[in-house]
Order: sequence, then structure tokens, then C-alpha cells
Amino acid sequence: MNICVIGPGYVGLVTAACFAEMGNEVICVSRNEEKVNNLNNGVIPIYEPGLEVLVEKNLKDARLQFTTSLEEGVKNSLFIFIAVATPPDEDGSADLAHVIEVAKRIGRCLDAYRVIVNKSTVPVGTAEKVRDAIWSELEKRGIDLEFDVVSNPEFLKEGDAINDFMKPDRIVVGTDNIRTAELIKELYAPFAREREKLIVMDVRSAEMTKYAANAMLATKISFMNEMANICERVGADVSMVRKGIGSDHRIGYHFIYPGVGYGGSCFPKDVQALIATSKESGYKSKILTTVEEVNAAQKKVLAQKIIDYFQHKGGLNGKTVAVWGLAFKPNTDDMREAPSIDIIRRLTNEGARIQAHDPEAIKEAKRVFGKNPNVVYFDNHYDALKDANCMALITEWFLYRNPDFERTKRLLKSPVVFDGRNQYSPKEMERLGFEYFSIGR
Repeated sequence: MNICVIGPGYVGLVTAACFAEMGNEVICVSRNEEKVNNLNNGVIPIYEPGLEVLVEKNLKDARLQFTTSLEEGVKNSLFIFIAVATPPDEDGSADLAHVIEVAKRIGRCLDAYRVIVNKSTVPVGTAEKVRDAIWSELEKRGIDLEFDVVSNPEFLKEGDAINDFMKPDRIVVGTDNIRTAELIKELYAPFAREREKLIVMDVRSAEMTKYAANAMLATKISFMNEMANICERVGADVSMVRKGIGSDHRIGYHFIYPGVGYGGSCFPKDVQALIATSKESGYKSKILTTVEEVNAAQKKVLAQKIIDYFQHKGGLNGKTVAVWGLAFKPNTDDMREAPSIDIIRRLTNEGARIQAHDPEAIKEAKRVFGKNPNVVYFDNHYDALKDANCMALITEWFLYRNPDFERTKRLLKSPVVFDGRNQYSPKEMERLGFEYFSIGR
């Protein structure tokens, strides 16, 4: 099938590459000429395991191409995926400016029946706005054409997006048109060979499903962080509590790991957008508001532990903190809303010097922190430890799971570890001679 994907960002690039991998002819459109040239040369602007190989392969096989011409994409494709950014507005609601602008541009060059698919994460009612924007442009041209607007939210985890797209748990499609549903079903058939994964519903419910899914996952994280804070105060071990409740199949083990709070491009933005949507509808979402408040507070917990520890040792001013992990989660270079940002800024405000390492996010960290002389970066995680007064683990990369603790102890000025992800055993760390601090235990 012929597919056009507008917006080669994280979602758009993964969508385009995976559809091309299944034998479809895919045109990916961006206004950014430099980005298009780089992509056509196999230069990927983001780090996502497996994506670069997939893009290069399908470029070579001529199933995937990148262009600045939206008209070329629209006129040569049956399916037009809108995958542009929907950043949070000042009030937390999703900014639809890019989505509506793309819809207008589609309306200016539409020449036959097309299925327009909203892949961007958008508030309830956006499909109607997209439809109206396209109709408005068609009316200006004096043309009456049939087209459909479908909601098809993405459920991709950064760091495992290729696998999520290729082997989805479900494929949610919002449409009231039976014919369109069958077309989408045919498009996604290669991804649902083992069982039926397509869930067809009305458009508004499909739009809501994406927000509800991310809000539920964010709620589980904030709930477990709240349990960790209570455990710490009453002398319980949140790791044991997690095992105790996770064994209940109604709860499960996913997303109940305590830590330094959630970040990234989805959970913070989508929780805020759903809160804004509920306000617009006249309803105050107490749970979601609390989820956001708990997460904001949790990002301060690890830094406060470090500040409190050094308060009795002359304060943090002039001290060096080695930081392992900058990305908001492993297997990505994404630092949007990353807890590391809040933690590092709080520590440097107290006068600390940061020696940071991350397998993929150093380039992005340099952009985030700018020319801050108190934040320096190392390509090797052990080098970041040298002469530091303590180490803080923020992102649970595999690389940090089982380090050489004797080497770690030798490199640090003092054997002090603040574990923001509860990666290590308190008893083992004590046996090895470390002062060890974690979350909720």
C-alpha cells in the first residue's frame, strides 16, 4: 500500500520505517530540508534501538523516502498519517497548531479519496477539527471530495518502539465508517497475524483511549512513589511491598517500580492535557492533579537526600557528585522532563559540581544545561566517579546494573551511593563498605 507520514519525529519515523519494513511504499514529509537530506542519507536525529538499521534498509530497498513536498506525499498515497508534535500550551492543554496547519495543507492539495489518520496524541474532538480544516480548504478550491479522518493513537515505549509497533498489544482505530475500518484492518494485517488486534470504536473514544492509557500508567508510578515515601517513614521496605502487591494478577508488576519520578515526552504532557480537557468539560480531575503533584515532588527526593547528607559535612558547596544516567529512561537519548534535570539543577544551585555519564544522552544534556561550568561529562561511567564525594544513580541503564563495586569504591573520595532506582541490595552495599541510600527502604 502507499502511505504518507507527515512529521518524521519520534512517532512518525518509527511509523514510516515499520510500515516500509512490511513492504509498503512510504513517503515521509517534513518542511525541514536539512532534516530531509540527512534522513535520505541515513542520518537519524534520535536514538532508538533498531531504528537506524530499519531506515537504512528500507531506503536502500526504495520502499522509504523523505521529501519536503507534502503534495507529492498526498497525491501518491491512500493513507496519510499526521504525526506532528502537539506540545503543551501554557495551560497544559495540547497545542494543535501544527496538526491543524497540516490538515489545511492536505486540503489544499487533496485530489482524490484519502484516509487521513491522526497518529499524533491529540485531545478529544481533534478529528472533527482536522475534518473541518480540510473541508474549509476544499471549499475555497470549489471542490467536493470524499475523505475520512481516523484516530489511530500510538502506544510506543521509547527504547522499545520498533518491537511495540511490529508486535502491538492492540491497534486502536476510531472511525464510524465500516469501509474505512476494513481499509485500516488490511493495512495493519501484517502486524496482527497471530490474533485479532484491531479494536474499532468511535473517534472520540479512540482519542480518549490514548490519554487514559498514559494517565493510568503515570498513576501507577506516582502511587508506588507515594508508597515508597510512606515505607521510608514507617520502616518498611518498598521493594518487598512491590513484590507483595505485584504478585496479585489484578495489579501486576509493570509500572510499580519506585524511583525519582516519571519524565519523557508522553506521561507529563498527556497527564497535563487530560487535566486541561477535564477542566474544559467542567470536571475537576482530583486523581490526575494529585498524580502530577506527587511526580513533581518525587523529582526532588533524591536531591534532598544528598543535600541532607552533606549538611552535616560542611554543605554541598564545593563537593562533587558523580551522576550515572541523564535520559528520562534507558535506551533513549530523550531528556524531555527527565528527573535528572531537576536533580542536577538543584544540586548545582547548592554549589555542587556534577560529573555526569550517560550512554546516549550526553549530547542532549549539553543542550539542556548549556555552558554550565559545574556540569562536566564523561564517556566512561567509571571516569565520572574519580574523586567524587558520592555517586547518584538516576537512570537504570543495564550498564549500571552490576558495576565493579570495588573499582567504584576506589575511585570515589568517599564510598557513598544514592540509588534513585533501587538497583542495588542494601545488605550487599553495606557488606561492601558503602554508605547506601535508596528510595523507600
